[in-house]
Amino acid sequence: MNKKQIIGIGIFVVLVLAIIGFKLLSGGGDGENTRGLTTVYVATGGGKEAFLADEDVVKILKKKYKLNVVFDNWSNGKTVQLPLIRESVGLGDASIAEKIANGDTSYNIHSNGVSTYDALFTSDQRFYDYYKLFPNKENGEADRYSVQGGSLTLNTPIVIYSWKKVVDALIKEGIVTENEGVYYISDMNKLMDYILEGKNWSDIGLPELYGKVNIASTDPVTSSPGATYYGLLLAILSEGQVTDENVQKNLPKLKQFYIKSGYMNNTPADLFDLYLKTGMGGKQMIVDYEKSIIDFANSNPEGFAQVKDEIIVLYPSPTSWNSHCFAYFTDKGKKLFEVFDDKEIQQIAWERYGFRTGITGGSYDVSNIGIGVPQTISSTVSSLKMDNYNKLIEYLKGGN
Repeated sequence: MNKKQIIGIGIFVVLVLAIIGFKLLSGGGDGENTRGLTTVYVATGGGKEAFLADEDVVKILKKKYKLNVVFDNWSNGKTVQLPLIRESVGLGDASIAEKIANGDTSYNIHSNGVSTYDALFTSDQRFYDYYKLFPNKENGEADRYSVQGGSLTLNTPIVIYSWKKVVDALIKEGIVTENEGVYYISDMNKLMDYILEGKNWSDIGLPELYGKVNIASTDPVTSSPGATYYGLLLAILSEGQVTDENVQKNLPKLKQFYIKSGYMNNTPADLFDLYLKTGMGGKQMIVDYEKSIIDFANSNPEGFAQVKDEIIVLYPSPTSWNSHCFAYFTDKGKKLFEVFDDKEIQQIAWERYGFRTGITGGSYDVSNIGIGVPQTISSTVSSLKMDNYNKLIEYLKGGN
């Protein structure tokens, strides 16, 4: 081996050792630099996974706020039924997770060795409100952390997606009105009556459409978005006064509406995809969230360009927020909660994923979206409390 070969090997060895040393100093070789960062664990409801995993959001959390945030996926219902520890969803301590998976119910948030959370990020306000109450032990609910604070964080209103020709017919029927390029369902009761009466599309001037007037939604019995929509309908039927008396009075009409609605999808993503793929002939009107069209426009600009001139977003008047609410249990959780006031993060939430922020949904430049979206959402009703939702769902399932 000559001198040049020896020098070359030496340089190679030094480079390898330098790379290994850099990875060790920077937090490991898995590409995840957590050195000098505070790790925050958050039990997280669905519907915002892409936003929370956004590279720029993660970069802001790490570089600007020195936070390494771990968002574990939870269904909303399990957050009050199961101990809110990482082992409940198969994470954290492997031996404890295995015991829980095999039916061991002895573990709770106070048990030794369990991996606890700093915050809860629900995708439905009723679970946020309900988590702050004492657990109902008779229903088998788990012990809860003490909530130090929190609020609504990411919001998107319930909307109905339709098509220009359908909306033109609904305007003639006095159901929809237009104001500054935004379309509102100003008489939701009349539209519900059309569905209950079994009116055909041909009865309102659309003979080319087969079948009866209908609004497709996800199933409220099995789907959180569907439940939010039916909660809105109940609030509208109750004229905004959701009392026990009004709930009982209007549940039969809502049950008939549910029956008339026919087959329902279980996931909003599938329903929105069907709406886009089948067009006016397949899905004349569907219930979804405002954020879906903005997310679609950003993720598939070519597809959006093909349909944007025909799509109409209808805003029920009033509508209801789907609110992703943040509750923190520790100082670390509080630090993360305060990050959502960051203007750059709020702009990413809106421009890329369609989430409005703040109590009133904020005010954004909507002119570049290309379809009618209001600057602010002002006509809304409050989300139903958990007990009223439970009454609604049980009644729809067949109970009285």
